[in-house]
Amino acid sequence: MPLASLPGPPSGQWHLGPVPVHGYALCVVLGILVALWVAERRYRAAGGRPWLIVDLATVVVPAALVGARLYRVTVGYQQFFGGNRDWGDIARIWDGGLGLPGAAAGGLIAALIWCRRTGTGIGPVLGAAVPGLAFGQGIAVLGNWFSQSLYGAPSSWPWAVRISPRYRVPGYQDFGTFQPLFLYESLFDILMGFVLIRLISAGRLTGERALALCAGLYAIGRLVIVSLLLTGSQRRSGVLAEQVVAALIVLGAAVYLYATRDRQGPQPLLAGPGAPRDVRPQGMEDKVSADTEDSRLV
Repeated sequence: MPLASLPGPPSGQWHLGPVPVHGYALCVVLGILVALWVAERRYRAAGGRPWLIVDLATVVVPAALVGARLYRVTVGYQQFFGGNRDWGDIARIWDGGLGLPGAAAGGLIAALIWCRRTGTGIGPVLGAAVPGLAFGQGIAVLGNWFSQSLYGAPSSWPWAVRISPRYRVPGYQDFGTFQPLFLYESLFDILMGFVLIRLISAGRLTGERALALCAGLYAIGRLVIVSLLLTGSQRRSGVLAEQVVAALIVLGAAVYLYATRDRQGPQPLLAGPGAPRDVRPQGMEDKVSADTEDSRLV
């Protein structure tokens, strides 16, 4: 046992009266709120309508959560089906088990439909939202500390995390501290968010290309994390499936970025032919310019 390490959570669940509060779910909610705050701030700074992102979120967030859970259940079906498995565990998202690829797919489909119906340009929405998604994922993945999941090989490093015996992978009961893969992924996601802000602010990425770059970078990071994930034999096929999906995302992102290498921002806030490239209200130019400078710090 190392002399210094990250502590395990005192509890993954609390109660506010009769209402249970789960640490994993709190991190997911906090991640969503941060993602929305960043996206709303950046969209306003680009001249977009205030609260449009919040309106969009009423459709996108539920679709993203459903997609995230469906993805996790699909790639890790052994945990939910067959033998003595309880199908009710599918709904227990507070124990961990949301996949960003599924969230991105579900949320993107909902966003495309909403923007098409409202005549909103999807490019500026993505340009505002993608860095927030990276920050939000960086926060949400910390929920694995509460669920004591997403950890790697035994480790005696000072930042190794303590895992309770009941959550240790079979065969590793004699080890107490492990590599905190959830922390590594969180730091990677947050760094990715700042890189995306820099590239978008410099006009080097359209919203769609920003999403492709974010997806490709995330998938690369996920390939590394999953390859280090400590897991039992019953979950190895799920890990392999996740690696295949991540590799396909990297390939698809690379192909799209190459095919659209000549596209740059900014993009019109309204969709459709003849839409103006700047729909800011008259007299707001100076304020928007100042907000834009502030948003680059977000």
